[in-house]
Amino acid sequence: MVSKVRVFILLLCVGVFVVLRERVAEVSLENFSPFHNTSPCACGKCLSEDDVWFMQRFNKSVEPFLSAKHSLSEAAFRWWKGIQLEKRNFIYYSATVDNLFKTFPATPDVEASSDRCRTCAVVGNSGNLNGSRYGPLIDFHDVIIRINSGRTKGYEADVGKRTTHHVMYPESAVDLDNTTHLVLVPFKIQDLEWLIKAFTTGFSGASYMPVKSHIKANKDLVMVVNPAFMRYVHDTWLEKKGRYPSTGFMALVLALHICDEVSVFGYGVDKDGNWSHYFEILKNKHLRTGPHAGTHEYDVIQQLHKNQIIHFFKGW
Repeated sequence: MVSKVRVFILLLCVGVFVVLRERVAEVSLENFSPFHNTSPCACGKCLSEDDVWFMQRFNKSVEPFLSAKHSLSEAAFRWWKGIQLEKRNFIYYSATVDNLFKTFPATPDVEASSDRCRTCAVVGNSGNLNGSRYGPLIDFHDVIIRINSGRTKGYEADVGKRTTHHVMYPESAVDLDNTTHLVLVPFKIQDLEWLIKAFTTGFSGASYMPVKSHIKANKDLVMVVNPAFMRYVHDTWLEKKGRYPSTGFMALVLALHICDEVSVFGYGVDKDGNWSHYFEILKNKHLRTGPHAGTHEYDVIQQLHKNQIIHFFKGW
């Protein structure tokens, strides 16, 4: 009887040893396999390199923002110069950029990749946000990007109340609180000059519409979109349709470059088929998208959603 008990104990110990050895081997393979933890982000689903359509357009090497260490090519400058008939030359542009970084950070405040999933909400200004009740969902994201005259006060239930980045150009500029990044999309050298003067002496130049002389914002959180990035969006993402990308579409592609997961709200026409803003009463029902390829931009957004690259919330 004692012998049988000893044999049973011995067999049990051998069995436990084998199981433990197999588990240790599994853990070792997990820790040392070259394929361990190679996910490009910490999200459940990251921007996919397996999507051919997406990868033909997405170029991570293009710098989204200007910095003191980045130099714009003359070819990119010539393209950018042509979109609003800028008359001044590349030397003048370069001197203006050098002056820019005497006032603002020489390196853009872009959060480095981390082991957490960075979620972004890009909030457009379409009238289709009215009644959407997307506010709490928008505010749940880490980064919340708003555009041009987009506002929150009085519309919190539909558009949320938080903003981390506000994309604008001088003619659409609004004051910001001290925690929000001002993201300037410059269409001409004067836009860079406006940024400098609006924070210092005051801007007094002329444009096609009134421009704020001063702006309230945190100068340490200012970021300026790279004209080469704008050209990349126009040539690669929009296949050169339209004269240049809209500010809203620029913001969306920026989000693809700085975020792990992107959700998009407030793009496209309202429920009546008009290009309207959620914070305005539409007076001109024949309003279209100007120099922008609005319909094509919307088609690209829908394709991104279809390919599960972004989450697109249509509103109505």
